[in-house]
Amino acid sequence: MEEKKINVLYVDDEPNNVTSFRAAFRRVFNIYTAESAEEGMKILDSEPIDVILSDQRMPKMTGIEFFQSILTTHPDPIRILITGYTDINAVIDAINVGQVYKYLSKPWNEEDVKNFIFKAFEVLDLRRQNKELTEKLIEANEKLEFLARQNLLS
Repeated sequence: MEEKKINVLYVDDEPNNVTSFRAAFRRVFNIYTAESAEEGMKILDSEPIDVILSDQRMPKMTGIEFFQSILTTHPDPIRILITGYTDINAVIDAINVGQVYKYLSKPWNEEDVKNFIFKAFEVLDLRRQNKELTEKLIEANEKLEFLARQNLLS
């Protein structure tokens, strides 16, 4: 059985960064790119994205604001913030507001990014398995409660 490629969305307003990201990771992941948060939202609405990487400093909407804006409509993808600036407030906001899994600085190391994406996907996969098992447990409990009521009535 062939292993599913991870769907990765990379959002950055700098076209050279977008091109570099696609070139570096297209053989390993299914890469989707956007040069604005608005473009990223359109991709999220049309593609099953597993991991999102976004630049922090973009015009109109920061990476954190982008992540915060998609939490209700697309809560599942794991979010990674990338920035060329060291700003502790951005890191804190990313974690608290945008529910960011990782914070990476530019320039990024290809091997680190690849490993972070794989680890992020593991987290996503575990969350999905947990949700599925919880649903099965709820269903089993409902059946047991029904059987227990049937035995009490007879």
